[in-house]
Amino acid sequence: MTTLVITLFTGISFIIYGVLLLKSKKMQEEFIRFDLENYIKLVGILELLGGIGLIIGLKFIYILQFSSLGLGILMFLGLLTRIKVKDSFLISFPSLFFMIINFYILYLSFTQQIN
Repeated sequence: MTTLVITLFTGISFIIYGVLLLKSKKMQEEFIRFDLENYIKLVGILELLGGIGLIIGLKFIYILQFSSLGLGILMFLGLLTRIKVKDSFLISFPSLFFMIINFYILYLSFTQQIN
């Protein structure tokens, strides 16, 4: 039950983040600050698809594994970007948190603790 809640929470969060990145000027300004404005659409679409993949992956384990791995890597790169621009720990924490959560979901999927 707990893994279901974690996976649903993470999937819904990434769907929201993906849509916001594609629509919100404030979130897009962050990418401009990182000098990554050329990646706004790509990252938004990857977050949206990854979030959908986590939810669909509750039924199809390979989709869950692919989505959690992809989102984990995306959040790792996000964390590196935050470190590069010298953001505080508090500002960087969401990328660290979601990286850990996605790799945890990936681990659980390989140990068959998600069904």
